[in-house]
Amino acid sequence: MTCTAHSPRSNPIRISKRVLNISPSATKEMALIAAGIDGCVSLGQGVPSFATPPHIVESVITTLRENPGSGHYTLQTGMPALRRGIAEYLRLEKNITVDPESELCVTVGGMEALLATVMTVVDEGDEVILPSPTYASYIEQILLAGGIPVFVPLTKTWGLDPEAIGRAITPRTRAIMLCNPGNPTGTVFADDEIISLCKLAVAHNFVVITDEAYDYMVYDGAMPLSPLSIDAFRDNVISISSLSKKYALTGWRVGWVAAAQPWMKQIMKVHDATAICSPTPSQFAALAALSGDQQCVAAMREELIKRKELCCARLDKLSKYFSYVPPKGAFYVMAKYLFSTASSQHVATRLLQEAKVITIPGGAFGKGGEGHLRLSFGGELQVIDEAFDRIEQWLNGGMQK
Repeated sequence: MTCTAHSPRSNPIRISKRVLNISPSATKEMALIAAGIDGCVSLGQGVPSFATPPHIVESVITTLRENPGSGHYTLQTGMPALRRGIAEYLRLEKNITVDPESELCVTVGGMEALLATVMTVVDEGDEVILPSPTYASYIEQILLAGGIPVFVPLTKTWGLDPEAIGRAITPRTRAIMLCNPGNPTGTVFADDEIISLCKLAVAHNFVVITDEAYDYMVYDGAMPLSPLSIDAFRDNVISISSLSKKYALTGWRVGWVAAAQPWMKQIMKVHDATAICSPTPSQFAALAALSGDQQCVAAMREELIKRKELCCARLDKLSKYFSYVPPKGAFYVMAKYLFSTASSQHVATRLLQEAKVITIPGGAFGKGGEGHLRLSFGGELQVIDEAFDRIEQWLNGGMQK
């Protein structure tokens, strides 16, 4: 048989504008670049290093062996027992009352919950306010839905600026999206700030989409207010959460969206068209996590506190080169670099190529993040130390500005 070369395409492939309009995640991009460089250490991707707790793993193994239906689809909204467990968790931890039959949907991680919500809320040309720096994927999800991200800077200490947000509202404003506690800033927004936002949402008829994936990880004080717990805001709040970080279930991909029934009925259409249901074994893992021994959460939290303290101590030693706002929650620091005027992409790339340390360029998180690097202290103590040893050596070794 004779092989013939493929002839050139007579017509180039055509890609939709909505896809051409979005960018790959900077977090994943840096990891992909690092994959081609031997010996890198990471302060990049926001993943705690802990293994999934053994009692969760064993519970799923037993279920897979003994329950023939554990590999089948569940209801689109998720297993009834899991939805009841999530509803009880929301009641006990956040004073939120939801009907597990009509106001909860189990999703493929928090990311699918966010996308299904954005696709439900945002039409072509609608505006979505993003307090910036913001989680980078919000930007791409809004663009994918045909919306327009409107960046409103956070304060110098990463707090909300309700007056600036008020000035950014227009007749085309459909939503505001925020992560609390915050990725990438490590901030915890004050309850009165959240209430002020919700009052604006009611007055101007838009939606507060609140991402609460890090709600358990607050270093001082109580879990932040979830505005879905306040009846007056019920129709103007959609709450997203996930078990990924709290129970080291990042790869299991299970989260949820909670909202008033009129919203949920529409969000379910997108969820069904996109995913049908969250993976059934992952739902069993989530049920085991919520109903099992919670000591694992306390142990991981204590370890993250040690990692935060180490990260901040190492940054303090480099005060000539970095300034930062100490994180109040989550496991991130947005470090402002003082040694260069170059873009954050340029600085992060040089750090990766020359010091073999993965960081995330702050510019990926919106205009308010430029001039910063996001550092994650989700890794082990020795990894954090090694990364800062390399950064320190790089900075003190005649690095060209």
